[in-house]
Amino acid sequence: MQSLSLLHVATLAMEKFHHLSPLGLVLLCFLSASFAVFPSNITTDKSSLLALRAHISVDPLQILAKNWSVGSSVCEWIGVICGSRHHRVTALNIANLGLVGIIPPQLGNLSFLVSLDMSANNFHGELPHEFVGLRRLKLFNLSVNNLEGELPWWIGSFPQLLRLSLSNNSFIGLIPSSISNMSKLEEISLSYNLLQGNIPTGIFNISSLQLMRLTGNGLSGTIPSDMCHHLRGLSLLALSQNKLNGQLPSSLGLSLSCS
Repeated sequence: MQSLSLLHVATLAMEKFHHLSPLGLVLLCFLSASFAVFPSNITTDKSSLLALRAHISVDPLQILAKNWSVGSSVCEWIGVICGSRHHRVTALNIANLGLVGIIPPQLGNLSFLVSLDMSANNFHGELPHEFVGLRRLKLFNLSVNNLEGELPWWIGSFPQLLRLSLSNNSFIGLIPSSISNMSKLEEISLSYNLLQGNIPTGIFNISSLQLMRLTGNGLSGTIPSDMCHHLRGLSLLALSQNKLNGQLPSSLGLSLSCS
């Protein structure tokens, strides 16, 4: 309430001193905007998860409907883990609950989230752009849903990400080249979507990569002949049921592994 009153004061000041110089008006505008921006907290996390609950149309086990109560601590909710240091939501695991719904943009406000697993449900619609704010993510698993649309460019905006799994959905279009920006990535699974075009060559330069599953798409082009030079730790490469051409690098061997 205090923050709102400060913002109100700033606004009144702008109205009262409309005759100020342009520089003075700019300073007042900056002051007003500054009052409107405050750090998020556990209340923000709770509101974000309640927004998710509100976008669930089917909850067969009634876990979110009954356990995610407004009157209880978000850190006590099933599927939610909070960090001991900042007391913020660090993990959300609601996999395999038979949930039907869409993913609301408010989930992008879970700025301390490290692990997100919503796999094996029936979420549909597109990924919200607001996910770009989840910079701490190490696990991102939305596999086995009915998500659609193109894979967004920001999918490569998670500098700490280790595991990315979006398999068994209905994504279309190209694999964004931005994925190659995730230098710590160990596992990537985009199997059984409707992806097309070439595999971005940058993916074959992620030296930390161990598992790459791209089976069951419409991918085309060739595989770099020197891929094992960069992917020395790659233990599994799954590329079947695509439209790739040429020969696989001889360094892969029969096991389709560089390691």
